[in-house]
Amino acid sequence: MPVQFHEPLRSPGEWGLFHITETEDVLLNQAHLYTDEARQLSLVRGKGHRKEFLAARILLHQMSGRSVRGELRKDTAGKPHLADSHFHVSISHTVNYAAAVAHPNPCGVDVQRIVGKIARIAPRFMSTAETVQLKETNNLVQMHLIWSAKEAMYKAFGRRQIDFKEHLYVDLGNFSLSNTTAAAVLRTPDVTMVFDLDYRIFDDFVVVACVESLSGV
Repeated sequence: MPVQFHEPLRSPGEWGLFHITETEDVLLNQAHLYTDEARQLSLVRGKGHRKEFLAARILLHQMSGRSVRGELRKDTAGKPHLADSHFHVSISHTVNYAAAVAHPNPCGVDVQRIVGKIARIAPRFMSTAETVQLKETNNLVQMHLIWSAKEAMYKAFGRRQIDFKEHLYVDLGNFSLSNTTAAAVLRTPDVTMVFDLDYRIFDDFVVVACVESLSGV
């Protein structure tokens, strides 16, 4: 798989993005799935989705530097964990792309295709404070960054009871297309988590990673 990028992230973490060009059979031969992973794959419908499932696991393995791929297991909330590793991990995929992140702190990653319809649903996931920070130029990209950041935070949190509009806040700061970092907060009645955000903007999609900040609240 051609590497779009593979970089350090908030040392000692890493993140990466692969462009999927291989056939499903080639990916299957590279993945060396464990029994439960093979069972999960059997439930995935659609050739494209199956390729994304395989590619994300291959990418995570290549990032790990291991000679033998570790099994990617899911807990009861669906959060992935890499067997025999103290790193938190997260994966994401969209059409022909797979992304992954690994870090000792809770982390998440999300990749999103840029589509016009997000403007119609933005009021469902964006607060007033987030809406007013949008700049007129490239506001569609900003909406996708906010949505993708919230998806990544949801994955890092690892529990299902989250309201994207009420519990998650993304601060893009003085946004420009040349920026690559931002900040965010997850706040529920019981939990507060502060996140550092890193992102990349491409012609037709964005990818965002979050890592819980060492500096705290």
